[in-house]
Amino acid sequence: MLCAGVGRTLRFVAKMSTIDTSKELLNSAKREAARTAVDTYISNGQAVGIGSGSTIVYAVERLAERKKSENLDIVCVPTSFQAQELIINNGLTLTDLDRYPSLDVAIDGADEVDKNFVLIKGGGGCLTQEKIVATAAKTFIVIGDYTKDSSELGDRWKRGVPIEVIPMARIPVAAHIEKKLGGNAELRMAKSKMGPLVTDNGNFILDWKFNGSHDWASVHKFIKLIPGVVETGLFVDMASAVLLGMKDGSVKKIVR
Repeated sequence: MLCAGVGRTLRFVAKMSTIDTSKELLNSAKREAARTAVDTYISNGQAVGIGSGSTIVYAVERLAERKKSENLDIVCVPTSFQAQELIINNGLTLTDLDRYPSLDVAIDGADEVDKNFVLIKGGGGCLTQEKIVATAAKTFIVIGDYTKDSSELGDRWKRGVPIEVIPMARIPVAAHIEKKLGGNAELRMAKSKMGPLVTDNGNFILDWKFNGSHDWASVHKFIKLIPGVVETGLFVDMASAVLLGMKDGSVKKIVR
């Protein structure tokens, strides 16, 4: 019995070690992509859009390092409360689109990137602000790790396309999407409170779990025209370049 117990313990320790190693690889890949993007695309005097998510943390850290080491002078427009806090806490200059309606560069992550440069974004619930800021930028740079790289949307990302909706429209919008496009449009629920997730704009999110391949530009236009839809998490023909950190420490750069 003792030997069996020791065996189970060793297997558990090995499993946890594998998980830790995988997480370290992902974090390292995110960090390299973020740092490369900042060093390649950010220069003095720019107005910069700051995206949301785990990879952006490393980008903001690198911006703060460059501000300290080379007196980098930029202003930053956030896409979310998280981005705003990152900007402030790292001593960068916070601004908004009222003051800078045209940005030089926006840097943001993605949930998935396909071979045609179509992105799924909005896993963190900030898709509308992210799209507004990306559209305001002359150059939109997407950063991520090797798990975001897909041939077709849905190959890796299994949580569907996020769609921000006015709360009262959630049921008819879901029904309309499912009738026309198939799949299943599910109301996203909050994790730390009862009830649905509420966006920074006070809206709900439907996650449309689709089947097969689609003409994503047409899908985006169709969904956007449904009354009650605020925005979709499909970013079509928007990215200027995608930088993905790889397992071996290199950064894969894809320029459109």
